[in-house]
Amino acid sequence: MAVPQRRVSKTRRNKRRTHDKLTVPAVVVCPECGEYKLSHRVCKHCGTYNGQKVL
Repeated sequence: MAVPQRRVSKTRRNKRRTHDKLTVPAVVVCPECGEYKLSHRVCKHCGTYNGQKVL
């Protein structure tokens, strides 16, 4: 059987458990049109960014 020869430290064990977390994207309301958009990006609905028409 596969039995560990030595005890695995907490640090070594926890290094294996860091890859399964997802982050929620930062969504804000566009001040121009009121649609939801990703922060620090151009609004896809009205095409404005930082109060200026970009698209």
